[in-house]
Amino acid sequence: MTQQDLQTDVLVVGAGLGGIAAALAAAGRGARVVLTEEHPWIGGQLTSQAVPPDEHPWVERFGVTARYRALRDGIRDVYRRRYPLTGAARAWPALNPGAGWVSKLCHEPRVAVGVLEEMLAPYRSAGRIRLLERVRPTSATTDGDRVTSVTLGSVVGGPDVTVSAAYTIDATETGELLPLTGTEYVTGFEAASETGEPSAPDVAQPDNVQALSVCFAVEHVDGDHTIDRPERYDFWRSYAPAAWRGERLLSWTAPNPRTLALDERSFTPNPGDDPLRVDADQSRNAGDGNLWLFRRIAARDLLEPGFRDSDLCLVNWPSIDYFLDHVLDVPRDVAQARIADARRLSLSMLYWMQTEAPRADGGTGFPGLRLRPDVMGSADGLAQAVYHRESRRIRAVTTVTENDVSHAVRGERGATRYDDSVGVGMYRIDLHPSTGGDTYIDVPSTPFEIPLGALLPRRTTNLLAGNKNIGTTHITNGCYRLHPVEWNVGEAAGHLAAHCLATGHVPHEVQEKPELLADYQRELTATGIELRWPEGEVYPY
Repeated sequence: MTQQDLQTDVLVVGAGLGGIAAALAAAGRGARVVLTEEHPWIGGQLTSQAVPPDEHPWVERFGVTARYRALRDGIRDVYRRRYPLTGAARAWPALNPGAGWVSKLCHEPRVAVGVLEEMLAPYRSAGRIRLLERVRPTSATTDGDRVTSVTLGSVVGGPDVTVSAAYTIDATETGELLPLTGTEYVTGFEAASETGEPSAPDVAQPDNVQALSVCFAVEHVDGDHTIDRPERYDFWRSYAPAAWRGERLLSWTAPNPRTLALDERSFTPNPGDDPLRVDADQSRNAGDGNLWLFRRIAARDLLEPGFRDSDLCLVNWPSIDYFLDHVLDVPRDVAQARIADARRLSLSMLYWMQTEAPRADGGTGFPGLRLRPDVMGSADGLAQAVYHRESRRIRAVTTVTENDVSHAVRGERGATRYDDSVGVGMYRIDLHPSTGGDTYIDVPSTPFEIPLGALLPRRTTNLLAGNKNIGTTHITNGCYRLHPVEWNVGEAAGHLAAHCLATGHVPHEVQEKPELLADYQRELTATGIELRWPEGEVYPY
């Protein structure tokens, strides 16, 4: 196969939420965009990773961009137009199709794929966005402090493609372009001496990275649907992490992220609850008491009787968090072996649930649990892609630290206010157990802003961060890594690239010069990006 060469205005590598938002923003302002994706589905966290959207309590009123709201509205519209909802469900203004407790909009990932494809469709039709599918970055070229091209290798045996662009946005899940382009970055825990963070260790721990997870969806129906005993099941069945204090990982017991006390959850498939009464607001209720309901993505009782045999339960719990080792900056075959081990962990949890899990009636095992490969868009029923909670992160012009967002530090002053804000976000500082043996860090944050300086590498001039690779620390990544913030980051990056192409200015110049920054921020506001949190609101932490 011969190599292809393409030239474009903006190259966006990674079609997760940040990447799609970047492509839409750049194309919407007139730039030509090449967008790339490794996995069969676009959408990243929301689709190929199958993670329902983690959002703040005010998401239905404010605190997200207009394009992100259009995505959420589009998902609800599909259910209202195409699903046999009950009258009460159809009339529910804030329809939560899965009636899960983790989010106000739990839904099947395939629905989001369709909505995202629809959002891209007019730009693809006009040739303003070209989507290169099933490719991943393998190398890059630079000229001084500029990225000149990125080569993408096919994961299905097609030709390599080299793309040259005026601006490149790294919207990959793990900051894959940073080592390829020589852009300075950090991994894992920074030292307290560098960041001044009260929760940071004395010495930097670059290999200490949050757990990754491989999610899956199950239903509960008649029959025995037990899978084959997974490889390494005996290891995972007996594995008792230190944070679990003698309890096994494969269990209904796990540390409470906020108190670290061991909590025992319940698991009752299809409990017959009233899905219309679900109050998905984690500032009031963590919602994980019954794990079946926590990340439920399809609630059968919102549909006409008899249409579904079962709810759909999305499994993304502490018991499938893989923290034996990390996958950043290791040889590809090593990373793939560790991800394969994480997949075995997820299958082991399912097998344990089917065969050994204690039931409320005193019995053991739920053989009626059945994987839904069609829901995941995969052959084995597991998510197509790994849910990476933590990425390589650029050495940025501005780095957001715990001292900028922690409620314990900031108190009633609120989060640090940035003159160069390009958006807003809110989530607790939520760190899962990590490869260094650390347990949860889960503490309140304040509603925060996204500084433009966090998207800009200190040195590289035409590479922008468009995902979890922005200038946060290991700790503040825990509140900046969620769906609406990732989208906002990508949208701001895509708009900045197109803005600079149109004006002749460069990103660092826009960030540094007040008059140029004001022009750019006015454009963001005009497209529906909120730069500040509304005043006069009550924000529970």
